[in-house]
Amino acid sequence: MINRFWKMCLLMSAIIIGDQLSKGAVQTSFFLGESITIIDGLFNFTYVRNTGAAFGMGAGVPEFWRVTFFLVIPVIICGAIFYMLIKSLKGPLHLTLSYSLILAGAIGNLIDRFSLGYVVDFFDFYWGTNHFPAFNIADSAITVAAFLLIYDALIYQPKITKQNNQNITN
Repeated sequence: MINRFWKMCLLMSAIIIGDQLSKGAVQTSFFLGESITIIDGLFNFTYVRNTGAAFGMGAGVPEFWRVTFFLVIPVIICGAIFYMLIKSLKGPLHLTLSYSLILAGAIGNLIDRFSLGYVVDFFDFYWGTNHFPAFNIADSAITVAAFLLIYDALIYQPKITKQNNQNITN
């Protein structure tokens, strides 16, 4: 259990450091809005500042609400996720991993919000003129965690429940 905790701390540190280094590289190498094509017709690096939540939602709300919803509440939620991470250490690895990824991603984006007032995004995927909202390494970690939680809810937990029910009837 303690070994798993330290492995997750190492993983979270790597994600946070990689996230911050990549964002710093984008900020020092690109002008705001500048874009370079990586895969023509599919993927660019584009320097974007996200003042809102996921996909820029809430970017135009008054400052009081932005501070409350993008700084105060996320810090409280990070505390709750850390608690869930500690509780998950005795459970399935995919849950511990998912909470670690969420926490690392949240911290990576909170560092931006506290230090810059916005989140630096730069992965820009598109097809034709249709662009997926730009994102970063922290967002990617949170997305992977979401898939792990979906796996847990739709596949892992039903399988465990079914096994437990079979054990009771046998």
